[in-house]
Amino acid sequence: MGDLLLVRHGETEWSRSGQHTSRTDLPLTRQGEEQAKLLAPLLTGRSYALVLTSPLGRAVRTAELAGLSGAAVDPDLHEWDYGGYEGVTTAEIHRTRPDWDLWTDGVAPGPDGQPGESPVQVGERADRVLSRVASVLPEGDVLLVAHGHFLRVLTARRLGLPPSDGRLFRLETGTLSRLSTEHGWPVVAEWNTRA
Repeated sequence: MGDLLLVRHGETEWSRSGQHTSRTDLPLTRQGEEQAKLLAPLLTGRSYALVLTSPLGRAVRTAELAGLSGAAVDPDLHEWDYGGYEGVTTAEIHRTRPDWDLWTDGVAPGPDGQPGESPVQVGERADRVLSRVASVLPEGDVLLVAHGHFLRVLTARRLGLPPSDGRLFRLETGTLSRLSTEHGWPVVAEWNTRA
């Protein structure tokens, strides 16, 4: 049985400032590009049964700079849709909603076509990804290149937890994490690893 490897894309201006970034497809900063390049030694020397990336440029570019070729784009790896909170920091949201919590409350609707997602909806996308990779994991490792909040929800779901328990897994930019198994149970084997 292979492991499920998770790469969070490198730093962007908004990940550095703490702004919620979903559909706004910002490029990597210079630091983000360096983070992505530093992932290469952690990822080489392995064979992958499948490599998937989010459709957003910051994830695709991270995969390229990390030396991953042949990654397939999976739309379900897109970051949480923050709706009306796109580009807004948690501190700014707390000015009008002091008790707001992304993991339990979700987001305010945005403009037309940008309704945002609830934790349950993000969990449903994560479940679809996990279902797709389940048939490939017996063949070897699967690598996903995506986004912080989404990968945290995916980790919770892989461990049999509700989507809101993604709050338990802080995930830094430009890092590698690994979900494995022990005695048949999914476990966190490695988290926030940098070269």
